[in-house]
Amino acid sequence: MFAVIKIGGKQYRIAPNDTITVGRIEAEQGSKIDITDVIMHGNGDKFTVGAPVVENFAVSVEIVEHVRGPKVIAFKKRRRQDSQRKRGHRQDHTVIRVVAIGGESVEPKKKATRAKAAPQAETSAEA
Repeated sequence: MFAVIKIGGKQYRIAPNDTITVGRIEAEQGSKIDITDVIMHGNGDKFTVGAPVVENFAVSVEIVEHVRGPKVIAFKKRRRQDSQRKRGHRQDHTVIRVVAIGGESVEPKKKATRAKAAPQAETSAEA
């Protein structure tokens, strides 16, 4: 069994008990979350492709840890100008483990909308 999920604008092919590193997810370490952006899932020769996502299907993942990537140095030097700049950057990542693939997703609650006021009947002031 496998699934293709979308997290942070990137797509990942996953299987049960896989551990992958994705962009930072705002959740506490050890918590379990459901990912509803499932683009495709399959089992053997049978698979389902969503348009754009598979309806009522979710992947359960557990947050293993939050880590930072390797340091990337951006060094710029302008020769003969006595000018240089050095900046470092470390990207935040989240390591997740796939707990289960499949199952019905819990539909998110819809935002409450204001009821539009009924148009008031026009009264003519004929006096």
